[in-house]
Amino acid sequence: MSGIAGWVDYERDLSRAHSTVRAMSATMANRGPDAEGIWTSPRAAIGHRRLALVELVELDGGRQPYVVEADGQVLAVVSLDGDVYNAPALRAELESHGHRFRSRGDAEVVAYAYLQWGAGLAEKLEGGYAFAVWDVRREELLLVRDRLGNKPMFYYPTPHGVLFASERKAILDHPQAEAVVDVDGLREILSYAGTPGHGVFKGMYQVRAGHVVRVARSGHREERYWALEAQPHTDDLDTTVATVRELLEQSVGGQLTADVPLGMMLSGGLDSSGVTALAARALKERGEGPLHTFTVSFGSVEEFTPDEVWGSSDAPYVKELVDGIGAEHTDIVLDTADLLDPIVAANALRAKDVPSPLGNMNTSLYVLCRAVQEHTPLALLGDAADGVFGGTMWMSMPPLIEAQTFPWIAMAHWGGGKHGMGTDLIEAGLLERLDMRGYTSGRYREAMDRVPLLPGETGQEKRMREMWYLNVTNWLETLIPHSESIAGSVGLALRLPYCDHRLVQYVYSAPWAQKSFDGREKSLLRAAVRDVLPPSIVDRKKSPYPVTQDAAYAKALCDQLLTLTEDRDAPIAGLVDVTAAKAFAADPDSLISGPRAWVARTHVEMLFQLNMWLDQYRVRVDL
Repeated sequence: MSGIAGWVDYERDLSRAHSTVRAMSATMANRGPDAEGIWTSPRAAIGHRRLALVELVELDGGRQPYVVEADGQVLAVVSLDGDVYNAPALRAELESHGHRFRSRGDAEVVAYAYLQWGAGLAEKLEGGYAFAVWDVRREELLLVRDRLGNKPMFYYPTPHGVLFASERKAILDHPQAEAVVDVDGLREILSYAGTPGHGVFKGMYQVRAGHVVRVARSGHREERYWALEAQPHTDDLDTTVATVRELLEQSVGGQLTADVPLGMMLSGGLDSSGVTALAARALKERGEGPLHTFTVSFGSVEEFTPDEVWGSSDAPYVKELVDGIGAEHTDIVLDTADLLDPIVAANALRAKDVPSPLGNMNTSLYVLCRAVQEHTPLALLGDAADGVFGGTMWMSMPPLIEAQTFPWIAMAHWGGGKHGMGTDLIEAGLLERLDMRGYTSGRYREAMDRVPLLPGETGQEKRMREMWYLNVTNWLETLIPHSESIAGSVGLALRLPYCDHRLVQYVYSAPWAQKSFDGREKSLLRAAVRDVLPPSIVDRKKSPYPVTQDAAYAKALCDQLLTLTEDRDAPIAGLVDVTAAKAFAADPDSLISGPRAWVARTHVEMLFQLNMWLDQYRVRVDL
């Protein structure tokens, strides 16, 4: 993991722009605490912060920005965030073309791949990454993001060039960038639509997954190099299950390479347990290990109360798995004080750069990642399996499947939200002006227009294909940054084995009858990992990421909400429906447990997030 920051300007000399770019990259120091690098030239200046996961003894071998020279002339400069999992194979191929390597670093592979194939290198790479290449000869910048969007990359066009970085905050640190949010940006925040390429701040964009952005004197353009395809699926069920297992083993195995201890975020559910078991087996076969696992919980098993969303405590399932594979395990137990700590809340928001309705999921994940990082700077995560294999809650609820909007927004309505997720306490006049339903409907139609379908596909098969597409596009654009940015803010790199494009493409092509053959969610995944997991975990009913059930937390939220509504100098004053907020504050029991409580909590916590955000980032709201 690394932090990338840069500036290209075709009208001014950037040779002396060290301090500006260093300040940009310094905003991401936690992403790269091990080394800093700055490279400048007349037209481009690039900064890099590195977290060392390989070549720990010789940090120079992985020094970035990586500069390629020939005959004393600089040809290209590369700054890479993330990992190229097929780097060894590419290195061998490039050596056959005459390139000679000095290190084991992936950035060097990317550099010579660019010299060999130009922008076509994007189709050659496999992994979770984002990178920038400055071609000195052509004076052209190339920004690339991996196929599933495992790593971020933002850019901000200027009158004579562009600013770019791994995080929004680095761009906003530049004098030419302004922290302005217009109507469209506010709609994107409040809708939680996950629009690919949307940067939220006015004038800012994100490189879309599977795309490259090319910047030259004439301007910039975006090009797609990969997208899901609707391919005929001819494998029978047994072959399909076996292929899923093979692809998953390849993905897990390819992500175990590192010179640091490897951790695993384990919940005791099917997704994380499957990856954990396969990783433990692979490490044992290599004579390595043991795997170190981490679980977050709120209190003891005895304090857990099942409801219609969280049906069982994680602890017994985690214990059974770690005992079976011989993992070194650490329980991270959180209490209400952790979730209400204003420093933790501010740090979690600062990590994400934009507010979200997830509230205590942000703070609990921050505390969990901080604890994991005390043991290792690298962990595997089971995120995205719900999207890839159809385990999201809405995939088993016909009313949400049939809703002509994003299903997670329909779920918020089902859970009692009048306007969606995290919006019910916004002032009515502002909501009317924003027209949130109109915005989400438009974004939803855009997504539907992109869905690849087989000829003649209709009915349930067509609809489930559409839902699958939303799961691995717009939904992943909200899910992956949630984990990646928070982990990165404490110096913890995450790898996501389920975000392997070959695995995602194969499962996407499988027909609905195979994806649901056992009558439950994630049928193919369950069958593919059944032999490496205890039956209790294989048959466990899905239980989402845990949230606190402590009534004291709900009471504290309501007290804070009431205080906020009475503060006329609060940054969010004037944007709040005070009557609705006071009604929420008077009923803390409605925020404790179940889907309606979860949705209600998003409305309260979004207000807190917006208030902190407007204050921290000095955001100007341009309506």
